[in-house]
Amino acid sequence: MKTTRILGRMLMLCALLTAASAGHAEKEKTVYGWVENAQLVPWGVTLKAKLDTGALTSSMHATDIEKFEKDDETWVRFKTRVEDQRTEEMVSKQYERPLYRQLEVSGAGGTDERPVVLLEVCMNNTIYEEQFSLRDRGDMIYPMLLGRRTIKHLGLIDVSETFLNNPECDHDSKVVENEASEDDDD
Repeated sequence: MKTTRILGRMLMLCALLTAASAGHAEKEKTVYGWVENAQLVPWGVTLKAKLDTGALTSSMHATDIEKFEKDDETWVRFKTRVEDQRTEEMVSKQYERPLYRQLEVSGAGGTDERPVVLLEVCMNNTIYEEQFSLRDRGDMIYPMLLGRRTIKHLGLIDVSETFLNNPECDHDSKVVENEASEDDDD
């Protein structure tokens, strides 16, 4: 009788461990380096992106930023010129996007207001619609910075590594849409 009880408990423990490890496997996250290649969708240009846990909102290199009215909404027109990591050529594109919100950034140099737009970026094999503040990052090493809002969708960061994943998205790729939240006000 005692052996049967012990055997029953062992079987129950095995079942619990199996269920727990199955649940853990579902929650396993992709590991990214602190710098990764990202692809702007649908443009297809691949650029270097710094994953920055110190920033909440992602940032994209943009010049000639101007607001304008379209269909009774405020839109933003901007240009970006980046090095395509696949071809090593400098490429340019002009975008027009609805203004998602206005971001006020305070730092040692004072306060700066930046427009925020939604852009789609391919990381690994998933397309993420994310908030990007627009700023001239021409003097920066990385034209794209991915902040915590984006990183929380990606997975884990190994700060000792770079370029652990390549962007490989197509029309069948999973799309994670931006969700408005209370923390939209930085």
